[in-house]
Amino acid sequence: MSAAPHRRDVAGDAAGAAAAAGAKPPPGPFVAIAGNIGSGKSSLTEGLSRLFGWRASYEIVDENPYLADFYRDMARWAFPLQVYFLSQRFRHHQQLVRETEPVVQDRTIYEDAEIFARNLHERGLMNERDYANYRELFSVMTEFLRPPDLIVFLRAPVSTLRERIASRGRPFERAIPDGYLRRLNELYDDWAARWTASPILVLDSAPLDFAHDPAALEDVAARVRAALPGRIPEPAETRR
Repeated sequence: MSAAPHRRDVAGDAAGAAAAAGAKPPPGPFVAIAGNIGSGKSSLTEGLSRLFGWRASYEIVDENPYLADFYRDMARWAFPLQVYFLSQRFRHHQQLVRETEPVVQDRTIYEDAEIFARNLHERGLMNERDYANYRELFSVMTEFLRPPDLIVFLRAPVSTLRERIASRGRPFERAIPDGYLRRLNELYDDWAARWTASPILVLDSAPLDFAHDPAALEDVAARVRAALPGRIPEPAETRR
């Protein structure tokens, strides 16, 4: 019986060649998970990190010092809230792309501007002058960023988002109106249709339970591998 053909680890070969030459290894894959509040971003980030053996980078919401004030008076605090988020995500994104290890990120800097700041402006909670200032700042900052190699966009109806929000312990999220979530969904769809900086994988996350359904997680992992050919090694049992 002839031996099965050997499949090369392209990413490993490139890293090995760079190490042998004394050069910095090429950056590992950078995958970002995007989606509305309660769409399953954190669960998918954790699952892909575990399956691929990658670093997981999670969104940190509760440390924003403007958050409590914002929910009390949105019009007063919308601009400083969004600027704080923007600066923190910019610094975080820079750190991720400087490193060579593969990473999966929960929420992107692009969603701040294209979804949340835009929504606040449309609702009259961020005035035209502040919004124009914010957009200019965002444009300048993102010129210095390497976009993710792949964005996985999780779509879900408001009913699913509401169920998932209710199941986690963030009291300020439970008061979010359905209309707010619905408008965010519309803005997400518009942004995803216009995104061209890197490939985007759009998934209906409503029937997917990444935390408790291994098959669902494996299926998405296979789609991510297919979207980044040669960048992510196959599971050991597949390579045999």
